[in-house]
Amino acid sequence: MGAGPGDPNLLTLRGAELLGKADAVVLDEEHFGALLKHCREDVEVVEGDYLQRAQQGRLVVRLCEGDPMLFSSITEEVAACTAAEVDFEIVPGVPPATAVLAYAGIPPADDVPEFRIVDAAQEQDWSVHAACAGTLVIYNGIGDAVAIGKALIAGGKPDTTPVAVSGSGTTTEQFTVATTLGRLQPDLKHAGFTEPALIVVGEAVGLREKLSWFETKPLFGWRVLVPRTKEQSKALSEQLISYGAVPDEVPTISVEPPRTPQQMDRAIKGLVTGRYEWVAFTSANAVKAVREKFEEYGLDARAFAGLKVAAVGEATARALVEFGVKPDLLPSGEQSSEGLVAEWPPYDSMLDPINRVLLPRADISTDTLVAGLTELGWECDDVTAYRTVRAAPPPQPIREAIKGGGFDAVLFTSSSTVRNLVGIAGKPHNVTVIAVIGPQTAKTAEEFGLRVDVMADKPSASALAAALAEYGAKQRQAALAAGDTPRKPSQNRRGARRRK
Repeated sequence: MGAGPGDPNLLTLRGAELLGKADAVVLDEEHFGALLKHCREDVEVVEGDYLQRAQQGRLVVRLCEGDPMLFSSITEEVAACTAAEVDFEIVPGVPPATAVLAYAGIPPADDVPEFRIVDAAQEQDWSVHAACAGTLVIYNGIGDAVAIGKALIAGGKPDTTPVAVSGSGTTTEQFTVATTLGRLQPDLKHAGFTEPALIVVGEAVGLREKLSWFETKPLFGWRVLVPRTKEQSKALSEQLISYGAVPDEVPTISVEPPRTPQQMDRAIKGLVTGRYEWVAFTSANAVKAVREKFEEYGLDARAFAGLKVAAVGEATARALVEFGVKPDLLPSGEQSSEGLVAEWPPYDSMLDPINRVLLPRADISTDTLVAGLTELGWECDDVTAYRTVRAAPPPQPIREAIKGGGFDAVLFTSSSTVRNLVGIAGKPHNVTVIAVIGPQTAKTAEEFGLRVDVMADKPSASALAAALAEYGAKQRQAALAAGDTPRKPSQNRRGARRRK
């Protein structure tokens, strides 16, 4: 099966289907480990000989880079399958020859009569390829790129012929140098290319400036620290990836059940027996805690019938909807306890048969909501639904990257993420862009001596990611306007490798 050129999202539907059924997979985890998400949890990862497993009737998927039928040695493996009387299927993959060009903004065949792919690992007559009237794509040639360029010129190609060299194609490490055959040597001198890389020769390279879309993403290649719980960081990480970033999820808090469950047990019983008029949720974790209690008692969302439900913000509302509960009240302005109180109706004994509100919350919640609702005439049962404790320190390489400037940005989604990250890993380096979700988080960051560079225009993780992307786009535009090559923040620290 072809695994594609590097981006795990370029796997074919047939490939994903077979990985989901596989009993064993043969792959290089360093390059294709992300594809294991399509597999069952009990899948066996095999490095060497796999024929014996196939002979036992197990479904084995052998992953190959790119397309298995293009510059590949699978014919030997297919012959071995035939000799062992093992049925096989060959699943095509997206080849680097077209995908990397597309990600570099180079059309493979734009008004040209020929698209030629050659493997420099095999002996080539470059004078023959110099006559290519269209686009020439060269595999496995990065080590001899300068010599190949000279051979093409000697074969009759003008030294002004556009050339692009692209490494780590379709991944967030992709890096492309556009030059000409005559300038290959000076322009590649400091680029630091290694395989896998492609050399593209032809006039189509000249369209890269207009068609480049991947390497021009606002956060392209930025390594962004997301200090949240795993459950909370998924949607945020997916949004960052859409901007070209490489999110690194580092939990700073661990969500645990309350030390004594009796308080929550009484609250759930009161919820079912009609003790409350309202239930107010101030986090997705609170929704999760109540949902787990419901499942423990064999209840479902129908137990909320007759109750009014409030949510502090969009993320909490989404968690409720996934539970099967549509909130009756959401802040129209600031998504916070203050914003919720501003929308909350005062208690009216003529309209409200019950004046009690259930607040299932974290053990460290502030009293803002309770105080506001009490002032409006409501009685609150403030119940500890879950505890937040500081997570264990991240692995040493992560800690070193945080303190040494290895991250381009860090997103702080609450004051507690600031305190806990500094507590378990140390302060981020001063080249790291600090992005915060709101004024209170900004104040906490500044108390720890951090310079706040980005603040969301509204207190949501999605708005925070969008604000960071806008910041990255402005930094890129400023560099281009000054005639400079855009650089990631981590490249500005002392000792960082420079690409020219």
